[in-house]
Amino acid sequence: MSPAGAANLDLCDARAVRPRRDDIAIPSFPPGITWIGTEPPVSERLTARAALLVHFFELGELSSVRTLPFVSALARAYSRSGLSVLGIHSPRSQLAASDEALEAGLARLDVDFPVGNDSEHRIWHAYGCRGWPSTFLWGRGGTLRYARFGEGAYHETEGAVRAELAGGEGHDLPKPILGPPPTGRQPEIGRPSEEVFPGGAHDVPWTPAEPGEPLEIEYAGAGAWAALDGTGTVGLAVDGEPTGAIALDGPGLYELSGHPVHGMHEVRLDISGEVRVWSVAFAPGPGR
Repeated sequence: MSPAGAANLDLCDARAVRPRRDDIAIPSFPPGITWIGTEPPVSERLTARAALLVHFFELGELSSVRTLPFVSALARAYSRSGLSVLGIHSPRSQLAASDEALEAGLARLDVDFPVGNDSEHRIWHAYGCRGWPSTFLWGRGGTLRYARFGEGAYHETEGAVRAELAGGEGHDLPKPILGPPPTGRQPEIGRPSEEVFPGGAHDVPWTPAEPGEPLEIEYAGAGAWAALDGTGTVGLAVDGEPTGAIALDGPGLYELSGHPVHGMHEVRLDISGEVRVWSVAFAPGPGR
């Protein structure tokens, strides 16, 4: 899902790993953006002698959050080889749109790179993003070398980073953070249910209409995650069995259930306190 009216620059096809053109220059970061973990960066300086990875994500979107450990690992592994990594948080709702909420949400996660709060989607539109996550690798001199829309392609992304850094001056690259790509027949992955917005839209949260009203959702998948904020606790029951409770410690995604294989399930949320439910998303998993 992408913000309404998002521009689409001629960067690359969603399935491709190389840009269609070789002369796409990095857009400048607009003024007035709050940066968490760094002073306002200058794109031209970051790409003057080395590569820059710019990663767009959303703290309430499941595929976004699933990619963050990989991007953090890239930042840790390749910073000494010249790679700079910047995150851009372009929110689809008020879950983590404010500077304070974003900082609190990032504190829950192991994010090892600076993040800009693109709450007005100015950087999003400049890049022509199509959804979360979106990843762009800019080479030395500020030319686009690689782009990826969507989750996955981890080996291809690391390969593009290594190829760009190897073309620099004096870089001794570390070992790849990923092992060899899997070989042989891969397991069939079941298609999970579509993301649910219990408030009726992606930017409208759900809260109980009256005390004690539960939120019950049937789904297909290998797990369920909810985008939550506020203060309080959420009691959980999966397939009719109580499974514990979540105490909120900041805005973001919280795991509700996990299953070894794809299947049909039901999750129930019992809210205590001032908790808002923005969305519920479901993870893919291998078939039986």
